Amino acid sequence: MPAARLHPAARLHLVRHGEVHNPERVLYGRLPGFHLSDDGRDMARFAAEHLKAQGRPVTSLVSSPLERTRESAAPIAELFGLTPVIDARVLEPTNVFEGKRMQRALRNPLNWWHLRTPALPSWGEAYLDVVERMQAAMRDAWNRTPSGDAVIVSHQLPIWITHLSVAGLPLRHDPRRRRCDLSSITSFELAGDVWREVDYVEPAPTAGAVDVGAV
Repeated sequence: MPAARLHPAARLHLVRHGEVHNPERVLYGRLPGFHLSDDGRDMARFAAEHLKAQGRPVTSLVSSPLERTRESAAPIAELFGLTPVIDARVLEPTNVFEGKRMQRALRNPLNWWHLRTPALPSWGEAYLDVVERMQAAMRDAWNRTPSGDAVIVSHQLPIWITHLSVAGLPLRHDPRRRRCDLSSITSFELAGDVWREVDYVEPAPTAGAVDVGAV
């Protein structure tokens, strides 16, 4: 008789990275060299310990290739005995303002052309493209997790745009109103071919945190 087929994952968690050391307060985007601050490392630990405290067996772990996500995945890997899979599909999107201080950049009329079509958005990777690559990465992580939960450590915009898509909401939004705090956990289940969001938590204290570098 053929071996019994294991069920796929039970739940998938999108975890945002912790606070980044960013004294110049620039939009760091995909730039290399932006590591977690000391507080950011604590935030990442809080997220990992929250997952552990739920008693849900996390059996697979994916991370964006950037330093801040790999460092945020480290305590999850430690607590659950996992080796993270690096997946560029859960990376921060491109952005023409990368490396700039946004308040200063937006005062420069030469930059206003990049703001001409906010619904795309015209300053970086199209929201629809972000949704497609995120959901492809989520489905692959789900399918290769034979049981238990899958975790993907990613970034604010990819997580938030996934939330909007799953909720059936417009992808155009005000970045200042995203519900995706540092080291937050947004959780999903896959019912047939349809993702549904089942939980959102902010396990790490973030009062006073510097969070100005998200795309």
